[in-house]
Amino acid sequence: MMKRKIDLYLQAWKQDSDRKPLIVRGARQVGKTFSVRQFGKTYTSFVEINFVTHPEFKGIFSQGYSVDAVIRQISFLNPKFQFIEDETLIFFDEMQEFPDCATCLKFFMEDHRFDVICSGSMMGLNYKEIASNSVGHKTDYTMHSLDFEEFLWAKSYNDEQIEDLLQHLVTITPFSTLEMDVMNELFLEFAVVGGMPAIVNRFIETGNYSGILEMQRQLVFDYEEDITKYAKGIDKAKIKNVYRNIPFFLAKENKKFQITKVAAHARSREYVGCVEWLEDAGIVNVCHCLNFPELPLKGNYDESKYKVYYHDNGLLMANLDEESAQDLRRNKNLGVYKGAVYENIVAEALTKMEYVTYYYKKDNSQLEMDFFLRDTDSLIPVEVKAKDGATVSLNTLIDSHSYPDIKYGIKLCHKNIGFNGKFYTFPYFCAFLLKRWLATRG
Repeated sequence: MMKRKIDLYLQAWKQDSDRKPLIVRGARQVGKTFSVRQFGKTYTSFVEINFVTHPEFKGIFSQGYSVDAVIRQISFLNPKFQFIEDETLIFFDEMQEFPDCATCLKFFMEDHRFDVICSGSMMGLNYKEIASNSVGHKTDYTMHSLDFEEFLWAKSYNDEQIEDLLQHLVTITPFSTLEMDVMNELFLEFAVVGGMPAIVNRFIETGNYSGILEMQRQLVFDYEEDITKYAKGIDKAKIKNVYRNIPFFLAKENKKFQITKVAAHARSREYVGCVEWLEDAGIVNVCHCLNFPELPLKGNYDESKYKVYYHDNGLLMANLDEESAQDLRRNKNLGVYKGAVYENIVAEALTKMEYVTYYYKKDNSQLEMDFFLRDTDSLIPVEVKAKDGATVSLNTLIDSHSYPDIKYGIKLCHKNIGFNGKFYTFPYFCAFLLKRWLATRG
């Protein structure tokens, strides 16, 4: 069974005596249903209600939202379900098909006899409606596709081995040649395969990339079908157009997303809400441009300037042109598309660590930075290098008195661990450890 980070979260949630009904959000096929079903095995009784496969259950609230009324209606539709007090988990799946079910969460929370988890695809989930129906009576958890740590778990690496990776960062101890070779190869696999569970399982089972691209492209097709199904109030063709053009902008040197270049004669006002819809759906990550590299970060950005990344690198693979995709797989050339793969996978890692991502590009200047993190008292620029070139911008941000919040930086590249007195150099595969590393610095 594939180990996921949500497993520990669900266990902790169950142990909390003050737990509220839980809503698990996430993009299509990231593993929400599977994880909740596995968790359901820890209960004496598990009641799963899927509003897509069994739409008749949409009628369970016809007699009101009280716990007894809802259970009575569920039992009428399926008398095999058992409702044992303190030993039952009720799972409302595909709630995007029936957001009214959120109204009952208040009643289940106050009743407290049964645990409740809801789940649904963020693409079809009107979360504002859900939130208004259940404000103060739920806990939210956003689930992502596998990050690199979960991928390592799937490859049979254990927590002790991952802790050892972290200790290399903490002590600034370079990896051995063997360690570098092995981890770089694993990172390459993850970059090509991505983190969607079904695709990772296929790769683990076969040990090769056969059929992987076809699965990735099918997922892209499924996402586009969902756009057609769920997008409301926005031109669906324009949303698809934005989604399909992300690789075009990632191939540019500055990778800035520009609506006016999505299509011939495209105007920004015609595409209002398209990028936001994709972000809310959980299938892209938006990185905003800082007005100035200083703290605080919140509110310190230009809403009109941003980059757009795929939420899973496997989707970028599926959307690359055929020649680039072949180059990457055959020649292990992750530098394809001017470092787009590296940048996308770092943006993905930061998002999965619950960071809000920012970049910086100074007008009329070559000064730019890919990402920013922060610790207790400083702003930390993060440069992602596809090639081991000069770090002019990183040095400028650290050395200049114009940026007092910046005391040191991080460079992610194809090199071993090091520190030159100004910035830390870490291999790409360590990106998923950055939050834990920063926590060790106090």
